[in-house]
Amino acid sequence: MTTTIRRRQQLLLVVVLASSSSLSAAWGAALVGDSCSSSSWTTSKGGGCGGGLRCTACVAPPGTGPSACARTTPLDPKKGRAGASLPFNRYSWLTTHNSFAVVGTRSPLGSAIISPPNQEDSVASQLRNGVRGLMLDAYDFRGDVWFCHSFGGRCLPFTAYVPAIAVLRDLEAFLAANPDEVVTVFLEDYAAPGSLSNVFNAAGLSRYWFPVERMPTRPGQEWPLLQDMIARNHRLLVFTSRRGKQGTEGLAYLWDYVGLVDGRCPRRAESKPMDSPAQSLVLMNFFTSNPSQSWACGNNSAPLLSRLSTCHRAAANRWPNYIAVDFYMRSTGGGAPLATDVANGRLHCGCDNIAHCKPNSSSCAAAAAKQPPAATSISLPPGPAPAPAPWAH
Repeated sequence: MTTTIRRRQQLLLVVVLASSSSLSAAWGAALVGDSCSSSSWTTSKGGGCGGGLRCTACVAPPGTGPSACARTTPLDPKKGRAGASLPFNRYSWLTTHNSFAVVGTRSPLGSAIISPPNQEDSVASQLRNGVRGLMLDAYDFRGDVWFCHSFGGRCLPFTAYVPAIAVLRDLEAFLAANPDEVVTVFLEDYAAPGSLSNVFNAAGLSRYWFPVERMPTRPGQEWPLLQDMIARNHRLLVFTSRRGKQGTEGLAYLWDYVGLVDGRCPRRAESKPMDSPAQSLVLMNFFTSNPSQSWACGNNSAPLLSRLSTCHRAAANRWPNYIAVDFYMRSTGGGAPLATDVANGRLHCGCDNIAHCKPNSSSCAAAAAKQPPAATSISLPPGPAPAPAPWAH
């Protein structure tokens, strides 16, 4: 049995690596995994890599050693065979852990931030790159709501990244400019009652709000069709980790609707059992307790794809609707965007990649024969396997 599972995982990895090559060829000059040259490893363009790719180095320290093109952007599932005609729970979305905690951020208070970052670009940039799930840690701080890491359970000047209003205004600008997009916000919520609803309203996001009363409540119940959510402008889903805000602030209690699995596929203590049909959405966390850009290169590559299959079996054969990672742009090739394409392929047509879902057909398109030449040629420092990690850390 173990040998059969291992062979299936190896086959999945071969198929998705091959498909990532064909996708990148359609996007630009360089294939995923091809060598590239960039004057700045932080840029998302340049170095000969096409759209949806980034030239980056996956050796320590970040930005040194050989560079290769890696994906930053998943395929848009709304442009696939099914379009937006499926229930919302039949889609998978790339999600960033601690989306606000960006490398190089200096607190608006003037303090140096000593808490570790989890991403390399702004929330606005993440959204442009196809991220559709944001994990945000909210605290009351200095008379306002801030997105912040905790130190001793408190937000402090050297852990406070950004006032919530700044990020939420970027989110509102994105939704206003992209009327066909739906975004989900997961709040690790340490704010007082009323604080979060006030700041969401101040950012102008209330007009996009998906009403809690429309969320599925019965086991096995489907979500509304994605196209209907878009037509009604119900394009922002907001979940909170704190019970009791649903009736007063319209914030859906996360664990009533979402089942969460961590990197080794256990369920979080707050979540119902992984195979429970009571929760209609599945969130898969895949990140370490101590974020590292170098470790993310390895973790966001073959291990992520392998764990995607493992957690599918553990979650009663359900593919994740959200795949949450640190440093989502880092991998040795397809990375988290490719994992999202794999999940969408399985959800939409049963194929190994949404790019293989053939229009008006029940069969899958064949994967490209050529594999990215540098997909397995980059030496990676050893890193720990992702383990359960609270969002607040």
